Amino acid sequence: MPRLSDASGRSLAFQDAVGDVLSTLGRATFDLEPVLATILSHATRLCHAERGFVYLRGEDGRYRHSADIGANEAIVEFNLAHPIEPSRATLVGRTAVEGRVVHIPDIDQDPEYNYPVARQLGGFRAILGVPMMREGAVVGVISIWRDQPVPFTDDEIELVRQFADQAVIAVMTTQLVGTIQRQRAELARFLSPQVAALVSSPDGERLLAGHRREITVVFCDLRGFTAFSESAEPEDVMQVLREYHEALGLRITEAEGTLERFTGDGVMVFFNDPVEQDDHVGRALRMGLALRSDVAALALRWGSLGHRLGFGVGIATGYATMGRIGFEGRVDYAAVGSVVNLAARLCGEAGDGSVLLSPRAYAKLGERVSVRDAGEMTMKGFAR
Repeated sequence: MPRLSDASGRSLAFQDAVGDVLSTLGRATFDLEPVLATILSHATRLCHAERGFVYLRGEDGRYRHSADIGANEAIVEFNLAHPIEPSRATLVGRTAVEGRVVHIPDIDQDPEYNYPVARQLGGFRAILGVPMMREGAVVGVISIWRDQPVPFTDDEIELVRQFADQAVIAVMTTQLVGTIQRQRAELARFLSPQVAALVSSPDGERLLAGHRREITVVFCDLRGFTAFSESAEPEDVMQVLREYHEALGLRITEAEGTLERFTGDGVMVFFNDPVEQDDHVGRALRMGLALRSDVAALALRWGSLGHRLGFGVGIATGYATMGRIGFEGRVDYAAVGSVVNLAARLCGEAGDGSVLLSPRAYAKLGERVSVRDAGEMTMKGFAR
């Protein structure tokens, strides 16, 4: 049987194999199986083995079949149905118990091996188990075998050991990506999708620490909501808010705005941060107009139930300081600056069905929108 004869040849072959593994990992960061299958393919080829398996440890401490190469369907089905306990009776179990390479040149001559069904289905004689070690624990096992009792050489064993290290990296990478995705999904329940993604991004810490940027802020709320909430049944108030918030959520997501806060019937959304948007004023206005139509339709139904509610919007553009505010245990991503106050004041001045734009926001829209001059307004904190 041919052997890997020289160190340079082994090194080049291993480097090529690692390159292929990394390429596969880059294409399938969420799917571990093709990466493990690639590792097995190279390990068996370079070590002149017929077949191979990868087992990964589960939360219950048992090792489960996770990838295979060259194996027949019968033994794969058997492996999938029978997780392996750490014990000296099987190759994988013995490797897990000892935490080191287990090489059995001929299982027919090994008095401790006692896994007859796998032996019959697999037809193997010479078997090699290499632990996948992480922080002193066996997180998985690579096993390869030959149909004939031909021992593996020290060089071949070392190659599989190196492939086991690559397999551990693949497992850790996949788990890390999965953890990040789960965290993003969890964060998205409480934060806007943009901020949830920012928290787990490489630039997240820098941006969260604080920065200046021009943004467009949208404030909107229901007209007559305070009187309604004081006189209506709590169940009716909650139903109105659910329908209203559902409409808000749909339009905010559609426009890719960043939701800063809900305050009962009031909502603040800003654009152009943390993700920069060339048309942030246009996005804000389109969202405001769409919400005006949505809430007008809802108001007709609410009116039929005796609830008299309207809707107003204020939009302002200007520079603000962006970043996290709060205290340990509760932190929000917020905008601080006069543009926020201006949008809130405009919302307060807007009548039912009105969308008020600040002069700066209107100037950025140019001729793209037809407006009616609302005249000069006196607002707290602003000259005019």
